[in-house]
This record gives sequence, structure tokens and C-alpha cells, in this order.
Amino acid sequence: MKTLKITLALAFVLLLAPAITSAQEGTATLDFPNANKALQVVQDYTRALQAGDVAAMNNQLAPNAMIYGLGGGLDSLTVTQHKNYYTESTNKYSHSLTGELYLPVKVTDNWNEGEWVLAWGTNTITDKATGKTITIPYHTASMVDNGKIT
Repeated sequence: MKTLKITLALAFVLLLAPAITSAQEGTATLDFPNANKALQVVQDYTRALQAGDVAAMNNQLAPNAMIYGLGGGLDSLTVTQHKNYYTESTNKYSHSLTGELYLPVKVTDNWNEGEWVLAWGTNTITDKATGKTITIPYHTASMVDNGKIT
């Protein structure tokens, strides 16, 4: 399984490398000083989700973080709205993440400049009352600044 994860990461990098390097502006690198710290922050966030620990999830977020793509029709959530969203979710459902793959990337000289962690996996959500499950593949892109997801 670990070989598959590494192979997928390398395939991703090789597929994107021409697009990244042929851009007129900007560069991306997978080797940067804060890569391990950024990776740890995102992994701590996902572990907290699986534990149903919303406070620990929110602890990984910068105070002014914006979360996009959650909450149905909402385009973005503040940290407080994120807390409310996941408090409701973890009260009703348990989350089990599997097949996780993480890729830290640093982007410079581009509109999305920063230290990012891209993550992929499967979120199996179980209704605590009925035991019914739904499996959802996921992808996240988290910018990490000063040890917090922004």
C-alpha cells in the first residue's frame, strides 16, 4: 500500500511537472524547509476529524482561515462556521479516512504563492443512529502559514 501511495504521488508530480515548469510565471517545489511541519498540521487535522475532536480540528486553523467547499451551498466558512459545521457533523456521524495520500508543495511567484499540502483519500461517513455508511472520495488543498491552515 505504501508503494502504491508513493507511486501515485510520483505519477501526480510527473503529470504536473510539465504544466508547472512551462508556466510563464511561478515555480513549485516539493522540497522546502517547512514541508514536514506543514504535512504534520494537515495530518493532525485529519486525525482530529476521525476522532470527532472538533476543537483539535479548529486548533489547526489560523484565526482568519477561510474554508471553501463545505456546508452545501455556502461558498466559504469562517473558523466559527467550520466549528459549527463539524460539531453538527461529528454529533451525527463518524468519519473514517482511508487511502490517504499527502503531498506538500511550495509555490512561489504565482497568484497561489505559499506552502500547500494536497491530500487525497476516502471518507467513509457512518450515521451513528442507523449505522448506514456513505463513502466519499475527497481531495483537499490546504495552505499552511506559521504552523496553521489558512
